[in-house]
Amino acid sequence: MPSIFTRIIKGEIPAYKVAETDDFLAFLDIRPRTEGHTLVIPKQEIDYLFDLPDDLYLGLHVFAREVAKAIEKTVPCERISTVVVGLEVPHCHIHLIPIHSISDIDFGRPPYQTSQTALKTLAEKIHKNL
Repeated sequence: MPSIFTRIIKGEIPAYKVAETDDFLAFLDIRPRTEGHTLVIPKQEIDYLFDLPDDLYLGLHVFAREVAKAIEKTVPCERISTVVVGLEVPHCHIHLIPIHSISDIDFGRPPYQTSQTALKTLAEKIHKNL
């Protein structure tokens, strides 16, 4: 059974896409920790980050860096945190989270409150800053 991320890649489930290449996709998290929280994934469905082939692993991080720079231009923050938990969805992904303090990456807190309209607008703004 395909992961929810594979279904997003195939267009079966909508997403607020920020960036996309032949191999990678970045989209806003619908339960963000902070404004601009973005997920970066390889299009190839591989569950565990450290199971990625070297070229895909390196490419994912280079792609994530470019997306992070665009987020920084769009969302005021101290820096962009990268978090890999790997338990939520069986498809490798990197969380890019704009932060002001360490508490911003606390996955135990309720998500940042936003609207679908705000997510759409934010995704477009981040995309323009790539």
